[in-house]
Amino acid sequence: MQNNSLFLIIKRMRTPMYVLVVTFSISILGMVLIPGQTPDGQTYHLTFFDAFYFVSYMATTIGFGESPYAFTYPQKLWVGFCIYLTVIGWFYAIGAIITLVQDKVLAAQIALAQFQRKVRKMEDPFIIFVGYNSLTRRIIDHLAKDGIRSVVIEKNDEKIKELSLQDYTIEVPALSGDIRNPEVFKIAGIHKANCRAVVSLFNDDVMNLHVALSAKLMNKHVTVVVEATQEEYGQNLKTIGADIVENPFKIVAKRIYLSLTSPSLLMIEQWLYGDPLVLRKKDRLPREGKYIVCGYGRMGQALEVGLKRAGIDYIFIEASPEKAAKARRGEKVIVGDADDKKILLKADIQEASCIIAATKDDLLNLSIIMAAKRINPDIYTVARENHLADSVVFKAAKIDRVIMLETLMINKTYNVLARPLADRFIRLISYRGESWGEKTVKLLKEKINNNPDTREMKVDEESAYAVAMMMKEKEGVKVPYEVLQRRRDDWRKHNPLMILYIRRGEEEILLPDATEVMIEMGDEVLFAGTKEAFEDAEYIMQNLYELHYAFYGEEYEISWKHRLGVA
Repeated sequence: MQNNSLFLIIKRMRTPMYVLVVTFSISILGMVLIPGQTPDGQTYHLTFFDAFYFVSYMATTIGFGESPYAFTYPQKLWVGFCIYLTVIGWFYAIGAIITLVQDKVLAAQIALAQFQRKVRKMEDPFIIFVGYNSLTRRIIDHLAKDGIRSVVIEKNDEKIKELSLQDYTIEVPALSGDIRNPEVFKIAGIHKANCRAVVSLFNDDVMNLHVALSAKLMNKHVTVVVEATQEEYGQNLKTIGADIVENPFKIVAKRIYLSLTSPSLLMIEQWLYGDPLVLRKKDRLPREGKYIVCGYGRMGQALEVGLKRAGIDYIFIEASPEKAAKARRGEKVIVGDADDKKILLKADIQEASCIIAATKDDLLNLSIIMAAKRINPDIYTVARENHLADSVVFKAAKIDRVIMLETLMINKTYNVLARPLADRFIRLISYRGESWGEKTVKLLKEKINNNPDTREMKVDEESAYAVAMMMKEKEGVKVPYEVLQRRRDDWRKHNPLMILYIRRGEEEILLPDATEVMIEMGDEVLFAGTKEAFEDAEYIMQNLYELHYAFYGEEYEISWKHRLGVA
């Protein structure tokens, strides 16, 4: 895919230009050959330059004077012919220009040239999104608000137009092209050093595999984030080196499991995805009684793992005999329509404590929930919502918990791209257990507040100039992380600030003791606290005066060498 817009313009305008040249040439030649007459009766001939000059203003303005002398009748006759001849030529040329402007091929070439220019000028890190839909649109919006740039590759021109109408805080260049053409990735800038990641979240696992493979072959250093809903494709993606493989059904199963076994860990995870640090009533799944899961597709099979691991008694209802036949030996699967009263009664809906409508049909899921509530009004209801557009209907149905796969994928992908330390923290705490979760939640609420903010920082000379200078100037001095918790107005008091996680090369430290762990260059740190506390910590890391006061409890006196700039 090359930019040929200039070549295309030349090619399309070649014939109109020939017509103009021929009409002008005939007109000029006639004006030179036809003799004129001076006022004193002498015969003369226009030079080629005089003829060219006359024809030029005659053909373009149709308002002229006869030069250098009044024309003879033969000259006037020829001029009349030339007027109509050149007008025809101009009309033809203008028509060709209008046709050219409306040419879709030329428009595509110009758009390609503009896209290439924008990508070429990008100096900040950027992320390539393959495909533009409601999912990627919201992720790009979140990233844009954080100042992270995105580039989109989309095959459908209508979606490109839709993107151009979005009011993103920073421009998002979009390329119309098929990702199966390797040239498209090159044009999107995958080879550039500042291309941070490639994201592919198609519902088609085969397409995601293709994107991941192409991306890794073209730039092995780029981070590849893809969706895989089937285990075999997930394994293939990891084999070819995909960095992040997201399975929305596994995320759902994990959340159901955490809700049953470690609600505090679920609370922390949801908080790091942007929810308040509280466990709502609807987050508490019943621990006792039987669960009825409707649908034995990809989500049903993922839920099976989570429920079994949590020791919950469950039964499946599946309409497709083929899918039901895939159930593992010993699994209880009733074949039939889950919104059928007889089938629900057969599954003991009256005695069940929870029903999960997990099919890929939103209308069917709503129908199942309504049918179950009619028989057992006290049953806890969980429904899968497949499309964000159906949110209003699901909200009106008063379902205890709605699982929106798109929202899960949006939050997950955004965290991976913009808040990698928070994403890593969530993975690390998954197996810590309820007691660890309770203790952490208690610490967060006691030390900070009921809903702390989080901030990620990298300790380097740019973000921690003062710390770097102190370490260089004073050999052996080590600064504990606890210094960052001190207040700038009174070093003996502490800000509401906690260190959740430090990544130091291959070493990872969860909830470190800030008094014992020393700051090192290259550390990546996940903080929890208030905005004011983050501001103080950033000042202390950046400013020598603030750091000196927070560390030693005294004002910093600058030496005469520093004042003269010789130290």
